[in-house]
Amino acid sequence: MKAWVFGALIMTVGFGAEAAAGRSPTDPHAVMTPLEQAATECFAETVMANPAAMSHARAGRWYEAAGIIGFLCRPEVDAMILAHDRFFGRGTGTRYFKNAYIRHLGRELAVRLQPMLERKAVASAEPPIDKASLTEADKPAE
Repeated sequence: MKAWVFGALIMTVGFGAEAAAGRSPTDPHAVMTPLEQAATECFAETVMANPAAMSHARAGRWYEAAGIIGFLCRPEVDAMILAHDRFFGRGTGTRYFKNAYIRHLGRELAVRLQPMLERKAVASAEPPIDKASLTEADKPAE
């Protein structure tokens, strides 16, 4: 009898923790979406911080850009893979990451990083120098 009461208490506390977190233990979308967003944010931030990755990003080679810095986002990727495995079976998380998520990642990086990759013209408040109107004193020394 005591074991049954203890088991019921554990189950109640466990489900209460899931409800308090705002997630249903049976809703994969509610669990996977924040994990995907965290991994994507990590990839975007680390690509921007790495000059080699940014050169790939400028050329539109998102997979290569993410590959350079991928090890830095390993905790986020591992959490996503493990959650996918829990919901859909062992080994499905790795397949998901290598296929569907990588396609999603390329699109997301393009959207998030495009404003940083566009070269912007910078306006100057000073008018251009008219070299013909310079006097001998104004000309730079050679």
